[in-house]
Amino acid sequence: MSAINNILDLIEKLTTKEKAELQARLMSNSVNNTSLEDFVTTERFTSGRVCPICGSIHVVRNGHRKDGTQKYMCRDCKKFFVVTTSSIVSGTKKDLSVWEKYISCMMNGFSIRKTAEICGVHRNTAFYWRHKILDALQNMANSVQLNGIIEVDETFFSVSYKGSRNLPREAHKRGGEVHLRGLSREKVCVPCAVNRSGLSITKISNLGRVSTQAIHNVYDGRIIESSTIVTDKASAYIRFADNCGLNLVQLKNGMAKKGIYNIQHINNYHSRLKKFMQNFNGVATKYLDNYLIWNNFVNYAKETNAEKQNILMHFVLTTTKSVTYKQISQRDALPICV
Repeated sequence: MSAINNILDLIEKLTTKEKAELQARLMSNSVNNTSLEDFVTTERFTSGRVCPICGSIHVVRNGHRKDGTQKYMCRDCKKFFVVTTSSIVSGTKKDLSVWEKYISCMMNGFSIRKTAEICGVHRNTAFYWRHKILDALQNMANSVQLNGIIEVDETFFSVSYKGSRNLPREAHKRGGEVHLRGLSREKVCVPCAVNRSGLSITKISNLGRVSTQAIHNVYDGRIIESSTIVTDKASAYIRFADNCGLNLVQLKNGMAKKGIYNIQHINNYHSRLKKFMQNFNGVATKYLDNYLIWNNFVNYAKETNAEKQNILMHFVLTTTKSVTYKQISQRDALPICV
């Protein structure tokens, strides 16, 4: 027992991040006897077989592939498929245990290189898996609606053409400042909204200062009518609230509270978002929305870490979402109306 006690004493001296890495590395030696095919079959066909292409329930078995994978045929669209068709694990050669380790690394915000090392995959694979998972998570995030008291404000990130060719401007040195001061078009505007229940919405909207149209593009259909939005004195929110039938409480610059209304939650949200983004060696603007969703899920959602990891395993790996490596790498450098 003395050896175990010594190990426990050493573990207690580790930082939180070091403990997370130790947990992930211990998982890398664990064995999961459930196959990826069985896992996805159980999740996707819980209420019966459904065609992932057209959504029909008129699905029958249709033999096996050479590797033993069960094939199916849809009697309506006449398409043939396997259980992983139109999912982010379609075509993968890695088993379920590797995806479990990978999701654990994502929950801890590990770098691409560290994640690749722990999971035993190439760093390029680790990068593309990250965005496959985050693209699928967008499906869940896009269904979020806010009500009640909602604190709203925007934050800004420097435009980054990292990984893109044919830049429309002179290249910046890594870590350098933007060339123009203030809220220029070298800054990406990111409207953020949070309510008292812990739900949040955030998405890049435009370059430079926020506009009423940019706010509509992000929040239309996602803030329930008659809710109360609390923000600063930006005039764009006055027109937005009038157009959407929302109550508006605006706080003067520097005023953090007005009765039951305040902007402390949104200020805390911005602080945690900026800290989260510091974990990465610069984020290209074309991938920024995915990192915003990642932060919302890991750092702001109310569920426990175990519950969040379970959500990623049971929703993201099986939801209908198919994206190729080429589609990820060739995204528009500025995925917004500029």
